[in-house]
Amino acid sequence: MSEKFRNAARQNLKWVSVAAMLATVAAGSAWGVYKLPAPIVDAMLEADIRKQAELWRRRVVLHLEHAEATFITGYVNDEDAKYLTLMPEASDVYRLKLFDETGRVFWSTRIDDVGTQNENPYFAAQVMQGVTYYKQVEKPATEIDGLNLHSTHVEQATPHNVAEVYTPISDNGRVVGAVEFYTDVTTLRGTFITRVRMLLGALSTLGLLAMGLVSLVTFRTNQKQMRALSRKSDHERKLMDEQLRLAREVKLLGELNEWLQSSRSLDELFDMVSKFMTHILPNAEGSVYVYSNSRDVLDGWASWNGGDHKDHIHPDSCWGLRRGRVYEYGSGEVTFVCEHAEPHDGRPYFCFPILAHGETVGLMHLRAHSADCENFAANKKLARMCAEQISMAISNVQMRDQLHDQSVRDPLTGLFNRRHMTDSLRKGISRCQSQGSRLSLIAIDVDHFKKFNDNHGHDAGDMVLRAVGSVLEQACDGDEVACRPGGEEFTLILPDTTPEDALTRAELVRQAVEEVTVRYGEKALPRVTISIGVSHYPSHGTMPQDLMRAADEALYEAKARGRNQVYVANQNDSVITPVEGTADTPGKKPDAA
Repeated sequence: MSEKFRNAARQNLKWVSVAAMLATVAAGSAWGVYKLPAPIVDAMLEADIRKQAELWRRRVVLHLEHAEATFITGYVNDEDAKYLTLMPEASDVYRLKLFDETGRVFWSTRIDDVGTQNENPYFAAQVMQGVTYYKQVEKPATEIDGLNLHSTHVEQATPHNVAEVYTPISDNGRVVGAVEFYTDVTTLRGTFITRVRMLLGALSTLGLLAMGLVSLVTFRTNQKQMRALSRKSDHERKLMDEQLRLAREVKLLGELNEWLQSSRSLDELFDMVSKFMTHILPNAEGSVYVYSNSRDVLDGWASWNGGDHKDHIHPDSCWGLRRGRVYEYGSGEVTFVCEHAEPHDGRPYFCFPILAHGETVGLMHLRAHSADCENFAANKKLARMCAEQISMAISNVQMRDQLHDQSVRDPLTGLFNRRHMTDSLRKGISRCQSQGSRLSLIAIDVDHFKKFNDNHGHDAGDMVLRAVGSVLEQACDGDEVACRPGGEEFTLILPDTTPEDALTRAELVRQAVEEVTVRYGEKALPRVTISIGVSHYPSHGTMPQDLMRAADEALYEAKARGRNQVYVANQNDSVITPVEGTADTPGKKPDAA
């Protein structure tokens, strides 16, 4: 009897323990049902209102006549003010304020707010840094615009939950102001909290029932089954972690490819590479090199995760490039260090030749953060995929640059063509108009060029054009542009140049061409001379066609007066003033200007 009594007591003790545990869980669930909905609902409301605030901000920006200028100047015209005043009636916003970049309110649905200053730290630290700021506060009903106060005293005494959102306004990457929206979320918050409490209550009940069943099963499960379940759980957790890791890597690779394909230059491309590789391979420091145009060295372009890159390395300094395949230092018993990896501290590293269309275009170097190479070696496949993405992006950018260069360059002389000349002149004049600077245009024509073609052949004529183009290219500096519009005509665009300096430059170019000796075959061609016409902005026009016409007329006058001279157009475009030069006939000089 005593043994049966002890077994029954032991069994009852187990059930008492289970009951106590379930009671504790039930009490905790009840507390959670009452307390948890508020922060959950607040988080949901914040996410929803942030999205709504972005839509409200877009509506404000799209309906303002000049949105960025409004925030910069702090002036709101009548039409914009009318729209802003009506916005609370067409949305959940009951009040809004417009701030300039100093935090001053220059417009509000409440007149009393205009002119006030927001001196809270979050305005300068977050909003003016381009970050949307959100806060939820409790306000009395009297503070809410448009609220019907003819309700019960209880409703008036109960504080309302108000969400305040500051959304920054940017212009060309610079934050020029912000919009603050006020919206009353009291009713919506109360409804959500009630629904979440009901849902949590139902879930808690189901959870308690499930826990009771699990407890019964647990008491009847032996230790061997528990260990097997634990091993299975660990295995599944590892599989899930691996799947999540693979999903993250695929997502990052997809984003990397999308961003790289939209890059417009190698600088922009490698800035993206540095940022993405920091997230894709956080346990490795790396660098990227790209072959120079001469193909004799590789130029260092980017590094990340604490890595560094040299300005230039030779192809022979990398075993990966010399062997034409991925080189992994530390994978064998005998390995050799690449010269570009010196000084070396024994850490394993990869050298990935970057290939595009069957041609090596660069090198990606990855080095482990620590001497433990297990995790580093496991990322070899991922690193290879990154190298493939980078290689195609480099090839696309280089090809795009080549196509663009071919579209704006003259294939014979390498100078810019007429299309680029017109665009550059238009941009230069626009810059002069906005900054009050000067610009000069020099029109150049090779004297007696037809004789070179007739007497020596077109190949000799092409050599003359290349020689003149080389002189003009060497004469350009900074933003100056040398062009060949066509035939034997050339043009120099000289921004930020005074008329006196432009005439001096024109005379120096004339003299430089005159001193050039062009050899064709085994003989030297006759002396090459040029005639030059000069026009200035704004003296001879404020439009590209006006400056080109004035320079052409000065050029024609230079040719009419003996060639091999520099002439400048007068302000009325009817009188051409010569500048001292050498005439086409030996020993004869034109009159001085």
